[in-house]
Amino acid sequence: MRLQTFLAHAGVASRRSSEDIIGSGKVSVNGHIVRERSFPVTEGKDKVTLDGKAVSLIPKAYYILNKPKGVTSTVKDAHAARTVMEFLPKGSGRLYPVGRLDRDTTGLILLTNDGDLAYRLTHPRFEVKKAYRATVKGILREEETRRLEKGVELEDGISAPAKVRVVSRTKDETVCDIEIHEGKKRQVRRMFDSVGHRVIELERVSFAGIKLGSLKKGELRRLTDEELKLLRKR
Repeated sequence: MRLQTFLAHAGVASRRSSEDIIGSGKVSVNGHIVRERSFPVTEGKDKVTLDGKAVSLIPKAYYILNKPKGVTSTVKDAHAARTVMEFLPKGSGRLYPVGRLDRDTTGLILLTNDGDLAYRLTHPRFEVKKAYRATVKGILREEETRRLEKGVELEDGISAPAKVRVVSRTKDETVCDIEIHEGKKRQVRRMFDSVGHRVIELERVSFAGIKLGSLKKGELRRLTDEELKLLRKR
């Protein structure tokens, strides 16, 4: 892997900050100072030091969090009262949320220090599926459901085809499940707005085949071996 990636995965700093550290001449590989940020290193073979102290990769960690409402899915946010990082156990090291959920959207979010996996789960070309349970204002008609499934006009283009299933209806609101594979900002809310239905509540119930299940709001757990196998097949 590249040297700046190695330092980031070792918990030294972010990838961008690691590039600055490498440029400062503080990092050596096998006893030689390296200033090239993309210098290739192999775990277990090459010895990397920072200011003369050995640097090693920290074990990979994978968590699932049921994000409560009002919590931002970022590492740091000067304008946010709470972020997902406050739910991590002490000593868990430098972990990052995989993708984002809106502040007012609840549900499943992954946190990990596995940058390669995070990339495969968030890059648009991999079309990773995300499923939500939405409660929307008013009665969602069959014709509107078909429009959502076909793709609707948004400010940043037509949405990709979705899967929509109505769970229940009352005279005031509709509860439905919607599955998409895109990750545009506030996409699900904007899709329903485009057919005339404001989202009242929105919860992500699955991501890349991993299900939220019975995990309560604010609870965190490690992914199981089977769940990790599922993710690594991507």
